[in-house]
Amino acid sequence: MPVLQREVTREVNTVRPPEFSRSERLRVLVAAAVGSVVVGYAAVAAVLALVSATATYAEFSTSGVLSAAAPAWLAAHHVPLRFESGQLGVLPLLATALLMLLVGRTAAGTADRLGLYEPLQARGVVLSIAGAHAVVGGAIALVMGDGVVRATPAVAFFGCAAVSGLAATIGVARRCGLYEVVFDKLDPVALHGLRAGFMALFGLVSLGALAVAAGLAASWPTTSGLFADAGPSFGVGLGVFLLCLAYLPNAIIAGFSYVVGAGFSLGAVEVTPLKFTGGQVPPVPLLAAMPESAFVWSPAVLVGGAVIGVLVGWTCRKVSDRSTSRVRAVLVAAITAGVGALVLAATAGGRLAGGAFDPVTVPAGLLALLVALWVLVPGALVAWLAGNRKAVAAAEGTPEFVEPDYDEETADPDVVFEDDELTDQFEQLEVVDEDEFGVDDDLEDDDYYDEEEDEYEDEEDLDDVDELEEPEDVEDEEEDAEEEVPEEEQDLDAEFDEMLGMEPEEDLDGKPER
Repeated sequence: MPVLQREVTREVNTVRPPEFSRSERLRVLVAAAVGSVVVGYAAVAAVLALVSATATYAEFSTSGVLSAAAPAWLAAHHVPLRFESGQLGVLPLLATALLMLLVGRTAAGTADRLGLYEPLQARGVVLSIAGAHAVVGGAIALVMGDGVVRATPAVAFFGCAAVSGLAATIGVARRCGLYEVVFDKLDPVALHGLRAGFMALFGLVSLGALAVAAGLAASWPTTSGLFADAGPSFGVGLGVFLLCLAYLPNAIIAGFSYVVGAGFSLGAVEVTPLKFTGGQVPPVPLLAAMPESAFVWSPAVLVGGAVIGVLVGWTCRKVSDRSTSRVRAVLVAAITAGVGALVLAATAGGRLAGGAFDPVTVPAGLLALLVALWVLVPGALVAWLAGNRKAVAAAEGTPEFVEPDYDEETADPDVVFEDDELTDQFEQLEVVDEDEFGVDDDLEDDDYYDEEEDEYEDEEDLDDVDELEEPEDVEDEEEDAEEEVPEEEQDLDAEFDEMLGMEPEEDLDGKPER
């Protein structure tokens, strides 16, 4: 039965990294940290300047835009803002994603400039960027004080550090080998389950995006009417459009929670496939995708989660011939998808300034549990029933995937046998020490010796060997060396074939004695 073994290839970096002095390295890290803060702040200020410049009744001023950009920069780091009426915790995830992308690219460029290639070398880049964002965020919260918009300094400090540090780590992960450090510790079954879990999470989020798109398409008259009621000017419409675009990831996560079965709530309004409680919602065009009443076919959206679970089990059916290993891969996928859903739900909702629509809730715990169950239950059944088995593979002669059974530390990479019979015979060969042969170490490479037939006193005792006699005419033997060497090589090949149980090409008894 043919066996397929996994071949592991590693890319070796042969380029010598550039050498920097301590002062040059520090200057590069400071420039990266300060640059990420300045560029992010400038991007937020540019968006606010565009909105205020196009609005009809807004007064544009540079100082006003720069001061308004400070709390917006904190909101992009997902730091909650406090007003007189309450706290604003539902923050736009698109701004956070764009800020993390900018910080990640800055960290990656810094790692390339410094020539970093080891995991521990990433600490300097991550700590410098996270420290700069933390200091600036805490300083902004202290400067705002007890104004109209406020932020807790400790929350701003650690929130900015967490978001920027995570983005910087993702940016330098590939260049510094952080992925290899994590993935090399996983066996193939767990690694396949991890990939399947991310695929399942991506599939479920895609179903949520389709649900939001279908809701907007079905209620397009309402959506266009809300845009028209926002204001007649182009600037107002642009501001409302940017607001909807910034909160689009939040809406997709809410749709994801809906198709899984956990649903979401907006104040007193609760929407799930199995339960619907109506009420007033804010006049935002993006919220027109919400269902206006309960539908009989609403539970049908749960089929999507079951389909994703079946696909996960189908991808894990060939991981191993052991059914327990296949189920373990599905379990890893379920845990991965559940943890990802927990993080997404925790960042999508929050407080909404203590008004009638407060709070906006995506139940993180229930969503994570339902996602794990949708992946685990149908996935485990499919992987258990549809997986290959050793008996079936042996009867049909199909290749099966097995892990190589050898010790990497003691195995000799230069010796490879593809035949089991040859491998067994090779293992039975005895290792002969150099001391058993009477060959002088001081002999020169150019000298040639003719081995005479050894006489043993006892045929069963191979340890008592007579010393080899040195020939008298070395010069005559050197002239005939080129003719005799090929015959000896053929003789050795034939003896090796006979040792391994193979038929020799010629009769060795007819050969001249050595």
